[in-house]
Amino acid sequence: MEYKSNIPIYLQVIDDIIQKLLSGSICLGSKLPSTRELAVTYKINPNTAARVYAEMERMGICHTRRGLGTFVNEDGRLIDDLRHASSQKLLSEFTDGMTRIGYTNETILTQLTEFLNKKAE
Repeated sequence: MEYKSNIPIYLQVIDDIIQKLLSGSICLGSKLPSTRELAVTYKINPNTAARVYAEMERMGICHTRRGLGTFVNEDGRLIDDLRHASSQKLLSEFTDGMTRIGYTNETILTQLTEFLNKKAE
């Protein structure tokens, strides 16, 4: 994984894990790698890996079972909530970028509609 210098590494790892949850390559209820394995996989410091899991627990994505490891929560709303949050982030980045180059909300909507129509053809 290539890390961006302007975003903390632990947040980039969390985003990658969330993408894997949304794509289905990590399932609800599944056991996540140990912090040591996570550190090796992502080539990060073990303290950073521990921070990843601590933050994901705070976010309600996973929980730790003492002596057993860290597991993805099984709440069925988790995927919907993560998908909604991801879509809002992407939409915000897109509209902010379009506004920066001079587009109005109406023009953004027109451009997006045209793009989607062409893509559907």
